[in-house]
Amino acid sequence: MSRTITAVGAYVPQARLPAEAVSEAWGRFDGAGIRSTAVPGADEDTLTMAGEAARRALEAADLEAAELEAVTFATTTPPLEEAELAVRLGAFLGTGDSTRHETAGASTNAGVAALADAFEGDAGPHLVVASDASRGEPDSAQAHAAGAGAAAFVLESSGGARCLARADAGLDYPGTRFREAGSSAVDSLGITPYEREAFTETIGRAIDGLGESFDPASADAVAVQAPNGKLPYRASGILGVDTDVMTEHAVVHDLGDLGAASVPLSLASALAAGEETILGVGYGSGSVSTILALEAGESDDAGAVSGEVDLESDETISYADSLRLRGEITGGEPAGGGAYVSVPSWQRSTPQRYRLEAGECPSCGALNFLPQGACRRCHELVDYEPVQLEREGTIETVSVISQGGAPPEFAELQARAGDYATAIVAFDGPGESDERASAPLLIVDADPESVNVGDRVEATIRRIYTQEGVTRYGIKARPLE
Repeated sequence: MSRTITAVGAYVPQARLPAEAVSEAWGRFDGAGIRSTAVPGADEDTLTMAGEAARRALEAADLEAAELEAVTFATTTPPLEEAELAVRLGAFLGTGDSTRHETAGASTNAGVAALADAFEGDAGPHLVVASDASRGEPDSAQAHAAGAGAAAFVLESSGGARCLARADAGLDYPGTRFREAGSSAVDSLGITPYEREAFTETIGRAIDGLGESFDPASADAVAVQAPNGKLPYRASGILGVDTDVMTEHAVVHDLGDLGAASVPLSLASALAAGEETILGVGYGSGSVSTILALEAGESDDAGAVSGEVDLESDETISYADSLRLRGEITGGEPAGGGAYVSVPSWQRSTPQRYRLEAGECPSCGALNFLPQGACRRCHELVDYEPVQLEREGTIETVSVISQGGAPPEFAELQARAGDYATAIVAFDGPGESDERASAPLLIVDADPESVNVGDRVEATIRRIYTQEGVTRYGIKARPLE
């Protein structure tokens, strides 16, 4: 195994649903060992979260997406059941024509397995992103534990954290966790002793596969697949580690079950914190387990990993709000009316919609967004030079769209998220340029009444709306922290 992890990135939705809110609604809370869960916004899904985490990892690595040899996107809850979604993730980021794209799934072990596979080879940089947001029937343990989040890793040919050992195991334990064809809800047979047996026996078999190549007891941090806040600790005995090394970077207690992103996000947290020897223990029903032992250097060492992992948030929501955000208690897409943009037209403008690519007028130097038609300054019809805008800008005008005021294509978003702000945002030109280009955008992650002219914002990728079964993604803006 030749590649090493040089940078990490992470993204977790801001909204947190306290366990107490679920208990008040159902008279019980079945997410054992969980204090709160992360709830994705009405316009967020596993692809948008993957884009956020990936961008942060690339920035930490000081790497352009076009330099990537490969991108792997791992999730058990893709926005579409059949589509090579890693290609769309690559379009969000601006990968090159020769970049290889792959989507992995079918098991919560997929994130760890994808990361393990990426260590093999010594060619160009490889980006691995694990993102998940599982669902369950509202009164089920799976729903009570369901969280959301994403972690991204940049692997290159030198520096960073290296893989000391890998082991895999697979045992046939049907019924421990599954999602039937056509269903969006994760289920299980609910036989607790059977599920514990599948978990510990499969992980134990993988541990045996490590042999003498790595002693788990030597790890400074251990990340174990966490469908709830208690099951991972049942592996401490077979791993031969104290629970303290598992708790330090466990994300399940405050974010919930993160599916295929569970272990990757804990690994990213440990690497960003400067832990030197780390063990990642993946597990997925079926049952399969992939174990990775990593070694990183200290913060000032050549083997250090770049990137920050900030998982904190003080935004709590009610149980009713969580159901609205997840679309459990709203209607479907309204029929007819509204703006219509064909998929071919949308696809042709993805450099602008995904990456804020403007055009520079060769006659007067003005930046134009969108780069089409006559120049906004000199009014000449020109062939624009592509220019990448910065992701930060300033609000020039703002409006709040209330109930009944939304166009039909945004009615579902408003039903789930409530009133929202729209704004004209002037984005900064590249480098030292004084030029700016303005774009009309929705504002997210903010109380719409608190958004003001002059506020600084940054671009983020989100769902715009869905028509003909095809979701249009694009740039929105959120307040700078």
